[in-house]
Amino acid sequence: MANNNNESKSTVYVGGLDQDMTEELLHAAFIPFGDIVSVQLAVDPGTHNQHKGYGFVEFEEEADCDAAIDNMHQAELHGKVIKVNKAKPHRVLAGSNRAVWSDDAWLQQHAMPKDEPAVEAQSPTNPPPPSP
Repeated sequence: MANNNNESKSTVYVGGLDQDMTEELLHAAFIPFGDIVSVQLAVDPGTHNQHKGYGFVEFEEEADCDAAIDNMHQAELHGKVIKVNKAKPHRVLAGSNRAVWSDDAWLQQHAMPKDEPAVEAQSPTNPPPPSP
């Protein structure tokens, strides 16, 4: 899993999964198409081990990935029609783990009323002016 570009070429996205689907069942459904490196279901952190209805299957060979897409896209699995496509690489943006409102410039532009002047933040090094 070191090369992210090569990994995405041999990984399929599987969507529309039934809530009773497990990684073992997904592995069993896709093993006929080639050797599988890993199977992952996207777990919903707000629930107790329930998945979000989609997962990923990583094959050793890109040709196996293509065969799985050709044979399983729009197929029925556990009573639900699934979607199978090549997985797109996960893009992590710089600073994406920070809330946009934590940036002062964003706050001044979006949260401050246009007719009021921006007020500088009060801090121990910048005390408020004395009251008359």
